[in-house]
Amino acid sequence: MRVAVLAAVPLTLALLPVPAHAQPANSTSTIAIEDVIARMNENEKALAVRMAMYHPLVEVYLQHVVPDEQLGWTPVADDYFLGQFDLADDKPRFKALSQPLDSRRSLGASPVDSRRSPGAKQTQSGSQKSNAVQFLPDGFAASAAPDWDLLTPDRYEFTFVRREILGETRCFVFDVKPRKTRRRLPLGRGESENFLGKDGFTGRIWVEDRDYNLVRFNGINRDVDQTLSRFFRRPLSFHMDGWRVNTMPGVWLPAYVYSEETDLNDLKQPATQARFKSQVRLWGYEAQIAATAAPLTTIRIDEPTVVDDDNRPRQLSPVLSQRQWEQEAEDNVIERLEKIGLLSPVGEVDKVLETVLNNLAVTNHLPLERPLRCRVLLTAPLETFTVGRTIVVSRGLIDVLPDEASLAAMLAHELAHVALGHPLIDTKFAFADRLMVSDRDLLQTLQFQHAAHEEAAVDEKVVALLQSSPYKDRLESAGLFLRVLHEQAPHLPHLIQPRIGNRIGQDDQKPRLAELVERAPALEPGRLDQIPALAIGARTVLDPWSSRLALDRSPAVALASAREKVPLSVTPVMPFLGYVDALSTNRQSTPTVQP
Repeated sequence: MRVAVLAAVPLTLALLPVPAHAQPANSTSTIAIEDVIARMNENEKALAVRMAMYHPLVEVYLQHVVPDEQLGWTPVADDYFLGQFDLADDKPRFKALSQPLDSRRSLGASPVDSRRSPGAKQTQSGSQKSNAVQFLPDGFAASAAPDWDLLTPDRYEFTFVRREILGETRCFVFDVKPRKTRRRLPLGRGESENFLGKDGFTGRIWVEDRDYNLVRFNGINRDVDQTLSRFFRRPLSFHMDGWRVNTMPGVWLPAYVYSEETDLNDLKQPATQARFKSQVRLWGYEAQIAATAAPLTTIRIDEPTVVDDDNRPRQLSPVLSQRQWEQEAEDNVIERLEKIGLLSPVGEVDKVLETVLNNLAVTNHLPLERPLRCRVLLTAPLETFTVGRTIVVSRGLIDVLPDEASLAAMLAHELAHVALGHPLIDTKFAFADRLMVSDRDLLQTLQFQHAAHEEAAVDEKVVALLQSSPYKDRLESAGLFLRVLHEQAPHLPHLIQPRIGNRIGQDDQKPRLAELVERAPALEPGRLDQIPALAIGARTVLDPWSSRLALDRSPAVALASAREKVPLSVTPVMPFLGYVDALSTNRQSTPTVQP
């Protein structure tokens, strides 16, 4: 993302450069800081109203990390939450859509200690410790704004820092801190004094200079800090870097929040300090508002067309009837996933997947009586599954695949199910009532895993398909990818274990597609030219309003050290900020701030 910093001028902001079509020569205007803050807060009020109406999807993926001398911070455990944003009584809430893999996950220092002490035994997710950190998804939902009670001047102090350009968006930058302090919750026995701290948000905000919307915030909110963890007996710090995206003229909606706690000074307290990196993604605004629209609509009735053809069939043949029945089941599932916002609309990523799939089918001379298509599930866990004639691949899997040959191996797995004649759809979904379930129960209703004996047959078929494909000389990377999944599966079960589809990481402690893994070289984390997997979110860009997925066109960057390889790891998210009406000529000048 392009960031331009413009030097600050004492007392006032000098005129920002504006394109010639948007600004007359020598035009300038000024605005007081108080007016900027007041207009920003009015927009924040309007945002709260929209968020209460939209109920976007919220996905939280969190990795617990430990320091490594060669690789930097490396993940040793993870957590995952998927739900809907709900703003009830002006308090953000997280309505869960997915159930945890195990019981409530409780992770303290055990993953850290097990990595730092070779003889230590890692505590599993089922074990509970009295001092363990338990993350609550309500707090991550609250992190979509710096303060849901607004950044008002009576509660906060504002200091103008500079002007800055984020992407194509000109911004005013302010440092913000609360005015008052308040005593925290009383501590237990044996603790000598209470923790005193300022309530509310402390950090920096970016306000775009066209409509004065808050587009980025970076810092900590102590109130959110209390919500993020049940571990109240000691102060915890959960810093956040939140970004918003312009979805329509004058409207900026929360899209990403990155959090990180990796203070090396806290390593002396491994039992009390959470060290993690997390990404929060919000999307599906348009899908959710469409689902809550008024039930009445305009119905158009066309003139009847009379066709007198005595040769037309009176009914479909048994074979065609069965195919149509399966097609209706497939359509019902796809439509339900689209309605909730979990399936991306048809777009460019689907076409890329279908091109690779076609390469596999054509070179293997597979007789397909009906064409196959591809769609993208917009969640982070790595999974694939087939719904009738539709192959679904998760966004998280696409993001971490190192190359096209690895993608071909993933698609070949689903293509093998088709070629072997395995069941591709449960026809119970052809009955409309089967999917008339709540959003919360949907993922438990839709389960598309195959039996163990089918998966064993598929593994053999996949190797044969790849050996006859254009990717036969590039399968080393696919083997490396499967190897790193196998090695990381015990540490990252929430990422590698599927929610509704087929497992691609490991099965019964054995790597999937073991023949490909055996052909691959050993993993060498220190080699910069060996990339077994990419970081989370490396390949795609998600439009939070429409849920459309696009490929990231950023140029490749040469790695400087092994610390930058970060396979399967959480990294910061920095979107390119721009206006949806970038060519609008309504703007006549760029204002200057007067203190």
